[in-house]
Amino acid sequence: MTDTKNPGEKTVGVGQGTGQGGKTLTLKRPVEQGVVRQSFSHGRSKSVVVEKVKRRVLGPGDKPEAPQAASPAPSSPGPSAQPQAPRPAPSNVQTRPPLRTQPSPNANLSGPRPAPQGSRPGGVVLRSLTEEEARARTAALQDARLREVEERRRAEEEAVRRAEREAREKIEREAAEARKREEEARRAFEEEAKRKSEQEARKRFGEENPGHAGAAASSQGAAPASAPRGGASAPAASRPGSSGPRTTTPAPTAATPAGAPRVATPRSNPAMDAEEDDRRPVRRGPGGAPARPAVPAKPTRPAAGPEKSRGRLTVVTAQSGDDERQRSVASFRRRTQRMSGHRHVETKEKIAREVTVPETISIQELANRMAERAVDVIRLLMKQGQMVKITDVIDADTAQLLAEELGHTVRRVAESDVEEGLFDTADTDEELVSRPPVVTIMGHVDHGKTSLLDAIRKANVVSGEAGGITQHIGAYQVTSPLGGKITFIDTPGHAAFTAMRARGAKVTDIVVLVVAADDGVMPQTIEAINHARAAKVPLIVAINKVDKPDAKPERVRTELLQYEVQVESLGGDTLEVEVSAKAQTNLDKLLEAITLQAEVLDLKANPNRVAEGTVIEAKLDRGRGPVATVLVQRGTLHVGDIVVAGAEFGRVRALIDDKGANVTAAGPSFPVEVLGFNSTPEAGDRLAVVENEARAREITDYRQRQKREKAAARSATIRGSLEQMMSQAKTTGRKEFPLIIKGDVSGSVEAIISSLEKLGTDEVQARIIHSGAGGVNESDVTLAETAGAAIIAFNVRANKEARDAAERAGIEIRQYNIIYDLVDDVKAAMGGLLAPINRETMLGNAVIKEIFAVSKVGKVAGCLVTDGVVERGQHVRLIRDNVVIHEGKLSTLNRFKDAVNVVQSGQECGMSFENYQDMRAGDTIECYRVEVVQRTL
Repeated sequence: MTDTKNPGEKTVGVGQGTGQGGKTLTLKRPVEQGVVRQSFSHGRSKSVVVEKVKRRVLGPGDKPEAPQAASPAPSSPGPSAQPQAPRPAPSNVQTRPPLRTQPSPNANLSGPRPAPQGSRPGGVVLRSLTEEEARARTAALQDARLREVEERRRAEEEAVRRAEREAREKIEREAAEARKREEEARRAFEEEAKRKSEQEARKRFGEENPGHAGAAASSQGAAPASAPRGGASAPAASRPGSSGPRTTTPAPTAATPAGAPRVATPRSNPAMDAEEDDRRPVRRGPGGAPARPAVPAKPTRPAAGPEKSRGRLTVVTAQSGDDERQRSVASFRRRTQRMSGHRHVETKEKIAREVTVPETISIQELANRMAERAVDVIRLLMKQGQMVKITDVIDADTAQLLAEELGHTVRRVAESDVEEGLFDTADTDEELVSRPPVVTIMGHVDHGKTSLLDAIRKANVVSGEAGGITQHIGAYQVTSPLGGKITFIDTPGHAAFTAMRARGAKVTDIVVLVVAADDGVMPQTIEAINHARAAKVPLIVAINKVDKPDAKPERVRTELLQYEVQVESLGGDTLEVEVSAKAQTNLDKLLEAITLQAEVLDLKANPNRVAEGTVIEAKLDRGRGPVATVLVQRGTLHVGDIVVAGAEFGRVRALIDDKGANVTAAGPSFPVEVLGFNSTPEAGDRLAVVENEARAREITDYRQRQKREKAAARSATIRGSLEQMMSQAKTTGRKEFPLIIKGDVSGSVEAIISSLEKLGTDEVQARIIHSGAGGVNESDVTLAETAGAAIIAFNVRANKEARDAAERAGIEIRQYNIIYDLVDDVKAAMGGLLAPINRETMLGNAVIKEIFAVSKVGKVAGCLVTDGVVERGQHVRLIRDNVVIHEGKLSTLNRFKDAVNVVQSGQECGMSFENYQDMRAGDTIECYRVEVVQRTL
């Protein structure tokens, strides 16, 4: 774009007159001056000052002036200067008015200029120029002409470039218009072909009536009138010379009338087209000539051109590219996003949710449950001064504050909620029926508990017990003489099995306290009384062994009064029966007393519900796997039920009663062995039936996690950190005796651990690294080798792989079947870890009378034994001014010239100390013997 600015100023020039050599003031040709702004590519522009000299309009008697010279004048001014011919303009440049820059104000004073005709003579006469001024003016004119020539050359070059650019742009515009026309022609051709194919399809399937068909035929017959001869009309894009797809029009055949329109088909395979025409059905037209319906061919797609380069857009590619670049989809999407970002976004209504918050929860999980962004939750915590991450865990109180601040409601839950509804579901009175009583036999060791139970059951369990004592808890069911069922639980009487007795008291209804008539009340008898009181169950005293000659039943009754147990014979409310297991005396009376007490208690349970019970004992059987002895307390346990006991679960595979027979169900107060657990449960765990395996896994996972946390807390309390262990070892010197304990049942392992923990002192204690029910396996040996522990096997054996591994590692596996021997051996081994005691025995005293220097020996003290004796090689102390200055051993002891072993009181002798020479007259010497005494627990 060119902007022209004409200030409209008039310029005055001075010319030389024609009359008599005088100089007159004349006007120059009318000149229009302005500023032209030239625009170049890439947004550049330039402002140029231009002048346009208008031609004079000649009057009737005027003569035309000579053309102005474009070349610079010669150096010497004068009328003889000849103007140079102007350079011809290039042929491809349009003719424009002459442009030149503004010359100097004195440009017209370079030489005489003939006055135009018709101008009036006269004006102001100027002074003539000096020689110096003329030379300076000539030089300025020459410089001005040179600049004018250079600027004219630049303008011509710019004009040439502008013309070339305009020509190139014109070619590009024409090419774009041609492509656009071709595209429009192709679309028109496709639409026409589609329309014709739809018409032919309607005609073929008879969808149009005859009137419409005739009209369509007449319209098709009239269509070729406007088409050129020799075939059907084709769009401009399909003609030769166009850039679109090229098609051919075959000559009309006998099957196709000359006036019928034909659709252009590709000339890829004419033979196939002819064969297809022969297979078409023949239809007779109005003139009798055979006619076939024209089947429109598929529109041909334009040939694929060269793949368009999608390189990086630069200034060079934008200038040189022939194709027209369009805005990309991504650019349009970004533009839309920018435009929509300034609009007002409608705020969605906040949804208040009920958030379930456990005891601990991570920030990510809390944000997910609230359907909020985690960054918003972290922002709230940062406002409260807590710098947290998205994976940090917060407590329930903090989570509740955050949820309420964000407008949600909170429902607090605990991890223990997974056990809700598992136990102690209340039953209605209509559902309850009578059940057999559960009786626990308790008492001191070797008072005849198991023998009494064998006599009642007509069995012989005592013969299978090692050492003649009961080391396992058993459950049995018998029939009383009155016809009812009674379930008995036998507990060990050893002091180590306190936990077993406590478990038996918890699950029992009645406690039978067995006291030997010849032994009286013993410590475990007192413990059984305390367990019965803690469980709040009635007590029946069975005074056993009344058949012995030294039996004193009255002594037992009297001793029980010390522990607030008053039997009926002494006016109390506690039933008592004198029995003899060996002679089977009064066993029926004992059963009648138990039945009577059960009727008073009115024991009932609901058998028509899911089972609940308690694990009495558990073991790992090599052939059957984990086996748990369960006492069913409520409901009925069936084969196939999914049960949970402690941290273990499983599906019941089999139920075995106390006689070894398989049963399909177990009702209330029925003891059975349950097979099917995935691992051995612990004795004392409560058993419950759940609806599915998912619930069972959820409960056991929670219990296992609780178990690990308790173990870790207990270990941290016992062991502490490494620094605490080191400081404790330095201050107290406490030593640990590591052990790995494997037993036949979990109850025995529990009793062993309890007994060994009681052996610990401030200096040494037993540390149980691992314990469990089952045989010793290879992993136990590996653990013992790593920890430097001893392996104790109680009523179990090691398999072949474990024995081989123990032999290679040099680890001894100690096997026991009596708990007495096990506890005694461990106690002796732990006593060996105790530091021995050094016991001093005073022998005598001596006083130094004189010091003698002996060659090759050193200083020798001449002494007098004042009391006791002095022995060579014993320990001595050197005392000076009642201060011990040296402790050591006596190296030599001489009597006169002879070396002796002992010097009695009142005799003189010579003494020398080991590695010590600083002895003086008057010092006192104490001689004593040190004895090392080994300590025991």
